[in-house]
Amino acid sequence: MEKEISQAVIRRMPRYYRYLGELLDEGVERISSNDLSSRMLVTASQIRQDLNNFGGFGQQGYGYNVKFLYDEIGKILGLDQKHKIIVIGAGNLGQAITNYATFEKWGFIITALFDINPALQNTSVRGIPVYMMEELEAYCSRQPVDIAALTLPKEQAPKTARRLVDLGIHAFWNFAHVDLDVDDRDVIVENVHLSDSLMQLSYNIVKNRR
Repeated sequence: MEKEISQAVIRRMPRYYRYLGELLDEGVERISSNDLSSRMLVTASQIRQDLNNFGGFGQQGYGYNVKFLYDEIGKILGLDQKHKIIVIGAGNLGQAITNYATFEKWGFIITALFDINPALQNTSVRGIPVYMMEELEAYCSRQPVDIAALTLPKEQAPKTARRLVDLGIHAFWNFAHVDLDVDDRDVIVENVHLSDSLMQLSYNIVKNRR
């Protein structure tokens, strides 16, 4: 039986990956958990505990081989695979996500955008075509889709998600202002609320002024 990894550990893994990538760019070949701790502001003990969930990867007296650990965390996060994404909603946010070419470096390939605005028909974003929503079924029948990014109004999100599930899409990156809850155990949803992080920032600004 596969070990259950806590969501708290999973949330920290992309951060490890990012910091290790920066170390590689700096030409660092190995690093101890203590040195990594001082960079990331996470305790060395926490780093070791997190990585031990996946096998450890360190050597006593040597630390971590940065390139090896970077590659292994990439595999853990599925970044050694290609993930094809469609964006539902070709407004400002949908176009901004599509224009962020760095996603492709991590294996996330945006292949199409969909919208209901006829003014966007036959247009493209960074060379990626924008289709009308009535073309969704035909597109999904001929092209593999791993993830749907939802950047549409919250009123439309649940119905659109169900439509996409019926087309065989089981992973959602949801930016709609609603906690998407699809009643299907095989469906994975990552709800992203940009306003939540901004409110947290606001709280900390106010707290520091008191």
